[in-house]
Amino acid sequence: MLHLNTGNTGFMLLCCSLVMLMTPGLAFFYGGLVGRRNVLTIMMQSFVSMGWTTVIWFVCGYSLCFSGGAGGVIGDLNLAFLKGVTLTTPSPNPGIPLIVHIAYQMMFAIITPALITGAFANRVTFKAYLVFLTLWLLLVYFPFVHMIWGGGLLAQWGVLDFAGGIVVHNIAGMAALASVLYVGRRNVVDGGAHSIPLVALGTGLLWFGWYGFNAGSEFSVDSVTAVAFLNTDLAASFGGIAWLAVGWWLEKRPSFLGLMTGAVAALATITPAAGYVSPLSAVFIGIAAGVVCYFAVALKNRLHWDDALDVWGVHGVGGALGVVLLGVFATTAFNAQGADGLVAGNWSFFGKQIVAILFSSVWAFTFTYGMLWLIDRFTPVHVHKDAEETGLDEALHGERAYLT
Repeated sequence: MLHLNTGNTGFMLLCCSLVMLMTPGLAFFYGGLVGRRNVLTIMMQSFVSMGWTTVIWFVCGYSLCFSGGAGGVIGDLNLAFLKGVTLTTPSPNPGIPLIVHIAYQMMFAIITPALITGAFANRVTFKAYLVFLTLWLLLVYFPFVHMIWGGGLLAQWGVLDFAGGIVVHNIAGMAALASVLYVGRRNVVDGGAHSIPLVALGTGLLWFGWYGFNAGSEFSVDSVTAVAFLNTDLAASFGGIAWLAVGWWLEKRPSFLGLMTGAVAALATITPAAGYVSPLSAVFIGIAAGVVCYFAVALKNRLHWDDALDVWGVHGVGGALGVVLLGVFATTAFNAQGADGLVAGNWSFFGKQIVAILFSSVWAFTFTYGMLWLIDRFTPVHVHKDAEETGLDEALHGERAYLT
């Protein structure tokens, strides 16, 4: 029987709306980073996830993530097509209807595969992307949601991930790396960011939405919600400044693009830890994110990986770093439902976080590389060189972002 808590329910609907806004924000962020001839293509890849992922979520996604399968890798189909869900069906979080939980988690499912698209920007066919989107949700995203947030294997083992360091950022970043290595380099060198103001708009929307992403993951309004909110802003701010400072020191110029990238990297890094660590720890996590992710992107450039928009360096490395630092700084003083980390002498929890991030990285990379190979047997993944030269907006969609 549902005993409705109107305050928590209203808060979760607001957070749901904030997380939904992050996907258009990501579209603007990525759209500004590519050249003028490929803006619509990469923005469409984010927007189509809002439609197609919702369809899959309704048909089977929510059920596979949150129905049955206790202690396992994937759930069952008992809630397929939202069968049996009514206005009074309770959610795993007291006082909140199941329909709100379904909607909130759906917004996470929408943005996670969209993150990957920045890695293979300007060179993947739309048909292949739609197949990839479907298979990746089924074989990578849904299993990790179930294993960590749905009472599955990793949750029962004691792994923590407050809002998606593993479930969202690390698996998306490792999938991005696999995509880059399989799809290969672009045949036509892109001119780089064509609109930094568009990137700024996307950064602002992502930062704003991230409060719903992190604070909402407490699923109620309490002191943990508040510290998750504060930690999100602290990490993003310190991370952006750290990236700016390192870039200014090494490149001899303060980069606006660097400032924004550092903030997003730190947002990804604080995500798994936001509701489990102190504000002081969040400051350290933000600084670490700005520095480590900066050098991860530099390493990517040195290795000549064509990760067009630095998804691996920002989200893959950031997510992994956040999970590891959660293992270091977690404290029950700021969340009694969490754990104590390495600083508090808990080596066991720290070790579990390390194993979990290694497991998720290998799984996401292997399954992503394998599914791209399989898709390529049926429909080309890499667009023809002529399409790259024309620009994917016109070649694939017959549209242009700008008339001149």
